[in-house]
Amino acid sequence: MGQRNLNTLDLDNLSTIDILKKINDEDKKVAYCVEKQLKNISKAVDLIVKSLEKGGRLIYVGSGTSGKMGVIDASECPPTFGVDDSMVQGIISGGDEALRGWLEHTEDNEELAVEDLKKKDVNSRDILVGITASGNTPYVKAAISYGKKIGCRAICVMCNDNGKIKDICDLTISVDVGAEVIMGSTRMKAGTAQKMILNMLSTTAMIKMGKTYSNLMVNVRPINAKLKNRIKEIVQLATEADYKVVEEVLKKTDYDPKTAIVVIKKGVNVDEAKVLLKANKGIVGKALNKFN
Repeated sequence: MGQRNLNTLDLDNLSTIDILKKINDEDKKVAYCVEKQLKNISKAVDLIVKSLEKGGRLIYVGSGTSGKMGVIDASECPPTFGVDDSMVQGIISGGDEALRGWLEHTEDNEELAVEDLKKKDVNSRDILVGITASGNTPYVKAAISYGKKIGCRAICVMCNDNGKIKDICDLTISVDVGAEVIMGSTRMKAGTAQKMILNMLSTTAMIKMGKTYSNLMVNVRPINAKLKNRIKEIVQLATEADYKVVEEVLKKTDYDPKTAIVVIKKGVNVDEAKVLLKANKGIVGKALNKFN
């Protein structure tokens, strides 16, 4: 159950605004707790990038709130960074039904963990991130154990320095967020810490892989009118070109923001821009010689 929070003993006797202040005060502490793990988060990103560059996948594994955090982060990568749906995946014990409700008993099912990884054809090129507040969830531990046996690299994200999962992982990110507002409710501070860390892992990995230029999403797919307009805005911000020029170039590039940016900023044609990008692994900044 964890520790009892001495700052929130009077919760049920407070006004609505005072309850909210208590929750907010506790939430403020989470970012500072995460900050203490930045070196390990950095090492984790480097491991993830190595796996992705070799054609592997980033696979989150968790139960309950932890599993939901993984699925959410994975599902947001394709629309944000234009990557294939398979590149970042989230596995939650209990599957889709657990996402919409709660199947907490599945966190004890070690056989299910192995079955779920086999269904995804997990292989040695993939990297696993086990997410567990306690660091002891049987489903997550079994998934990591299986992954290690077949040659996967493994990272754990937990909120308990004494969690045993660290013994089987290549790298541990352990954030002690202290006692929860409501004792044992790891959907609160622990869940917030997990969300922050997963945001860092996936976002930074995608930046390192050239899915952004400056702070712009230059790998967005033009799958609907809204995203086409967003691409126009992105290219205009990146190039400071006239809006009509941006529209003309985007039409020539089939709304590929990376190619359009290189065409405009380098003054080359579409084919030349594509050659430059390919030679620089799709990284716009390198194609523009902005950095080595």
